[in-house]
Amino acid sequence: MSEIQYRTERPLRRMLRVHHPAGAGEVVLRTELDWELDLLPVELSEGGTVASFQIEVARPFLYFKPCLRAADGSLCWSVGPNLLAVMTQSTTAEVYPQFTGTDRGSFDPVVELDSAILGRRHRLRVYLPPGYAENPLRRYPVVYMQDGKNLFFPDEAFLGAEWKVDAALELLDAACAADRAIVIGIYSGDRLREYTKPGYEDYARSIVEEVKPSIDRAYRTLASAAETAVCGSSLGGVVSFFMAWQYPQVFGGALCMSSTFSVHDDLIDRVLAEPRCPAKFYLDSGWPGDNYEVTLAMALALSERGYRAREDFMHLVFPLDEHSEQDWGRRLHVPLQLALGRPAIARRGRYV
Repeated sequence: MSEIQYRTERPLRRMLRVHHPAGAGEVVLRTELDWELDLLPVELSEGGTVASFQIEVARPFLYFKPCLRAADGSLCWSVGPNLLAVMTQSTTAEVYPQFTGTDRGSFDPVVELDSAILGRRHRLRVYLPPGYAENPLRRYPVVYMQDGKNLFFPDEAFLGAEWKVDAALELLDAACAADRAIVIGIYSGDRLREYTKPGYEDYARSIVEEVKPSIDRAYRTLASAAETAVCGSSLGGVVSFFMAWQYPQVFGGALCMSSTFSVHDDLIDRVLAEPRCPAKFYLDSGWPGDNYEVTLAMALALSERGYRAREDFMHLVFPLDEHSEQDWGRRLHVPLQLALGRPAIARRGRYV
């Protein structure tokens, strides 16, 4: 497709602001218009941590790459794929490059946290996106995911089948399709008790009152509800829905895959009876035999109460997908794009 000449009738303008700690060199841009030409900033912030660039081009998008020009004239290109400036947005693009390391994320050692509410210890696996350590100017949205042992490593996962969450996020990042995010994998305790009624009441309160404050203190998070999602499958989808329904001021969205609604919960009843919840919901299932009917029932319950499909909630069916870690991991990129994708973050006034 590179030979196709995309054009607009008139030039489009976009401001890019590149954030990076000062001292390593002068930030310049290289663009696909001429990969050998430095584009210089039109403005530098006091202290030199923000370099602003004005782009004008008669096309709907432009690939670019932040670079560091050292005092000796050498050039260091940023790590990772070329970045995508979509010229149809009028907002200023906020860019946080990295110039060392790899374009892979990293994992902190498992965090253990005492829970007075549950009377046990939480175990948390923290995934940090590429560039987290290098660029301290950037903060990140957070996705809290149930069944943390099944998310990243086959030697921990049920039957050795992990979701490959890090690979899904890094693939979306390479496509410039989604925001980089911190993922908190919450290892389960007694799933049947804590992921269902009434046990999920204490479990959710523990995440809200004990886990999330600890994570927000320890990591550079975007702590608002709009930047915080919760995700799970099967019973994990049930408790994720409950957490966003019960605490929409904390979790702005729930990603619920193959959820066992109405088996050990009253969530459909609550949707039909209670006031409107501001959180957003993603619902999916395989078909047949993967909680298809109850997931559809929940989607139609939301619709019955005036929630708008594709705006307040999304419902998808994946024919022939089964109730398995492999299938949840394989389609995880879909709900992640709804939570972290470029249109979603643009609506929240941000740009990657």
